[in-house]
Amino acid sequence: MTNQTPHAASRLERILAYMVAGVVGLSILAFLAVIIGTAAGAGADNGFGQGVWPAVLALPLFGLPLGFLLIIALLVMTAIRRAREARQNRE
Repeated sequence: MTNQTPHAASRLERILAYMVAGVVGLSILAFLAVIIGTAAGAGADNGFGQGVWPAVLALPLFGLPLGFLLIIALLVMTAIRRAREARQNRE
């Protein structure tokens, strides 16, 4: 049994993790803003079609799938790194 410390995440893995957190976090905040805006009556008389609302409405539509793809990319990168480390430890 060896006492090896786990390898730290690479810079790219950290960037992807922060991108996932940022994109998904903004999408959830936009979703909550739409819920609060609807409750406050901002959607009356096509209120969501003007100002910043179209961008707020579109953010979860694009942000959540993008966050999902970034999570998959992060999982693949981590699996490749771990397989490479396991192969090096066997040798």
